[in-house]
Amino acid sequence: MAAGPVGGRRNFLNWLLGGGAVTFMAAVTYPMLKFLTPPLTQDASVEAVSAGKTDEFTNNSSKIIKFGNRPALVVRDQKGEFKAYLAICTHLDCTVQYVPEDQVIWCACHNGKYDVNGINISGPPPRPLTSLKVNLQDDEVFISEET
Repeated sequence: MAAGPVGGRRNFLNWLLGGGAVTFMAAVTYPMLKFLTPPLTQDASVEAVSAGKTDEFTNNSSKIIKFGNRPALVVRDQKGEFKAYLAICTHLDCTVQYVPEDQVIWCACHNGKYDVNGINISGPPPRPLTSLKVNLQDDEVFISEET
C-alpha cells in the first residue's frame, strides 16, 4: 500500500489542528493583555488653575483641586505661605492629603509622609512630590506647572 495519501491527510489534519490551537490561544491571550494594560491618555494641557480665594484658606489648611486630569494639593502653612504640589504619591501614585495636626502631607496607601515642602520624610516614597508654582493675583490663588 502507498503511504503517501494517508500521510498527506494526516499531515494536513495536524497542521489544521495546530493552527486552530494557535488561533484559539491568540483569541484568549490578546483580550487579557489588553485588559491588563491601561490605555494611553493625553495629559490635559493646563496653563494655570484657580485654587480659590485667599480668604478660603486659613493658616495650616489645604485643599485638593483638579489640575488638568490630575489632583493637586494646595497648602497654606502656619506662616501663611502657599505651596502647591501634584497630589500624587511618588511611591504608587496614590492621592496624598495634608494633615494639619501633624503639619505633614500623608499618603494613606502605605503611610508615606512628606513635610510641608514636599520632601519625603518617612515611609516608602522614593522622591519628593512634584512642586507646582503658586501665583497670587487679586486675592485669588493660581497654580501652574513650574518651568
